[in-house]
Amino acid sequence: MAALANCNESLGALYFINGRGDVLIQRLYRDDIERNLASAFRTAVVNARETDAASLAPVRQLGEASLVYLRASNVYLLAVTKRNSNAMMIMQFLSRLVDLVKAYCHGEFSEDVVKGNFVLIYELLDEVLDHGYPQITDPTVMKSFIFQKGWVTPATKKKREAEAANATLQVTGAVGWRKEGIRYKKNEVFLDVIETVSMLMSAQGSVLRCDVQGRLVMKAFLSGMPDIKLGLNEKLEDVTFHPCVNLGRFNAEKVVSFVPPDGEFELMKYRCTEGITLPFKAVALITEHGRTRLDVTVKASSGWLFVKSTFPVKLFATNVVLLVPVPDQTARATFNLSAGKAKYDPKRHALVWKIKKFAGEAEHTLTASVELIATVRERKPWSRPPLSMNFQVPMHSASGVRVQYLKVWEKSSYKVDKWVRKLCKSGDYQIRL
Repeated sequence: MAALANCNESLGALYFINGRGDVLIQRLYRDDIERNLASAFRTAVVNARETDAASLAPVRQLGEASLVYLRASNVYLLAVTKRNSNAMMIMQFLSRLVDLVKAYCHGEFSEDVVKGNFVLIYELLDEVLDHGYPQITDPTVMKSFIFQKGWVTPATKKKREAEAANATLQVTGAVGWRKEGIRYKKNEVFLDVIETVSMLMSAQGSVLRCDVQGRLVMKAFLSGMPDIKLGLNEKLEDVTFHPCVNLGRFNAEKVVSFVPPDGEFELMKYRCTEGITLPFKAVALITEHGRTRLDVTVKASSGWLFVKSTFPVKLFATNVVLLVPVPDQTARATFNLSAGKAKYDPKRHALVWKIKKFAGEAEHTLTASVELIATVRERKPWSRPPLSMNFQVPMHSASGVRVQYLKVWEKSSYKVDKWVRKLCKSGDYQIRL
């Protein structure tokens, strides 16, 4: 920033403006700067449509004033000058100013950060601008004489506390999430593996998109300071852990080792996109007969022809619901089905097929005759929205994640009852028609 400080560039005013056009912080350095320029900027830039290419120009001319702005997160930094200044050097200064605020606010820059640190930012502006002339903006230099620490958002504070707690565990072995002296008459630990499977299939039966979002939720009712070791097969992607987990040991040995908080907590989350065994397949055939009738045939099964296995016969899905879309002009529908109940729901413009209990490796079929309201007007082509499914399959894992062992050790060597449960449920599960 020395080059800008040494040249004849100066600012008449500097504004921090939020995404609605409200002024968060302002500093006026010249008496000839009109007070309404911030309002003019809001009209010309903030409230302009993004499709307007002119509104996106970072340098604007309003009367005799030149406006140079930079958008960072949801905040505009606006510099105003009436001199023939170098716009690129002003842009560079605004960018350095954002970096300076981030250096004081733990890498964050947003409207909330500006509101929470306006005293600090005003103090910084006193140092980086001398009567509108840019000065030193290097964070290392600034921190040698401005020692104030910036406020951070609650989300960042929580993340930093978690990182600090884990670092403390690695260095000292201290446990900040569990107090001493916890006692239970019966020591138990419950581990729930909860997976949400989402899928989009084409009308020809090919899978276009598929993923599983998983959570391991634990309820620990254990006395003392127990040490738990959890072994999982290597089927995980994008894993995040509770701060209690020893990350160093997981990276070295692939063992989830931790001293648990008391009660219920989310131990970890993961995501899988490969090797997924989808619980259901549904095929729908819709035949249109003129303007007054549709024939619908839906076949749902819990087996797949191109995978080695599906959820076993001894398991079953509960609360299975299929929504088969029909045109808005539907008047009524008659059904013939092998299991469950079906009805036409005019509010959702869909045939709703419900099966309370769907056994593994089973197949069920629905056929329906749909009558449409007769009209002399030309109908718009039906867009055929996708068929959707909702379900839950207890004790099934679509991703193939397995709990290989769950060990609990405590110095008093008490007996522990351990329970592991699995649940696979539908997310955005759709089949195109």
